[in-house]
Amino acid sequence: MKRGKKDYAKLVGFYTLVVAIILYAVFPFYYAILSSFKSGSALFEVNYFPFSLDFGNYGSVFTGQNFGQSIWNSVLVSFGVVALSLLLGLTGAFALARVRFRGRGLLLMTILGVSMFPAVAVLSGMFELIRFTGMQDSLWSLVFSYMIFTLPFTVWVLTTFMRDLPLELEEAAIMDGATPWQTITQVFMPLMWPALVTTGLLAFIQAWNEFLFALTFILVDEQRTVPVAIALMGGNTPRELPWGNIMAASVVVTLPVVALVLIFQRRIVAGLTDGAVKG
Repeated sequence: MKRGKKDYAKLVGFYTLVVAIILYAVFPFYYAILSSFKSGSALFEVNYFPFSLDFGNYGSVFTGQNFGQSIWNSVLVSFGVVALSLLLGLTGAFALARVRFRGRGLLLMTILGVSMFPAVAVLSGMFELIRFTGMQDSLWSLVFSYMIFTLPFTVWVLTTFMRDLPLELEEAAIMDGATPWQTITQVFMPLMWPALVTTGLLAFIQAWNEFLFALTFILVDEQRTVPVAIALMGGNTPRELPWGNIMAASVVVTLPVVALVLIFQRRIVAGLTDGAVKG
């Protein structure tokens, strides 16, 4: 009987901790949604349940500025980063996992080490490179600069997966006359979807949320991405800021990421856990 009470207490404590963690993680987003339906002085009133819903903030976000264009810019940049990261990461992983050459391990560690530098450490050098190539105020400047952070992780995860694929698959493809590109796309890719989805989605989220490079490299309003567009919404003091519009814009740009995570959550978990076990 005592043992049963002890187990019951552990179970209650465990679920209490789970509920506390969920509330801690979800509450900021919930309060942002709640604030997006408020306007005027109601924004500064603390209440945790919606007594009235005002969709005016969502309308003013899209009618009073180029926020729709900013969303489209972020979509183009994010998908461009994902496409290039997966293309280069997949081919690079094939070379690092399947081709034997001197210094392969050192090269892989160097690729991973690049991701350890904070964005501000490479900002000035990247700005000079972007200006030298003439890509300033172009979305291509963001696509190529974001590769510094998305490509190392992509190469590392895909290399781990590809290294543990059976060697017999590659040998059979070579015997059938397949080229290395055909081996990658037709033999390895169907087996690597969890890793591809995981790395692709993480690259998308990082490109979607990036702020520092987007603020530095893009000075034209028509080319701004959503994090910068939200940050530049008017007001000189905290009370003058259009908090209702800011909260509405934040909810709009967060929902696509939440939807993608919910849709691909099983593949994400499979990609991360398989990679951890195989690594």
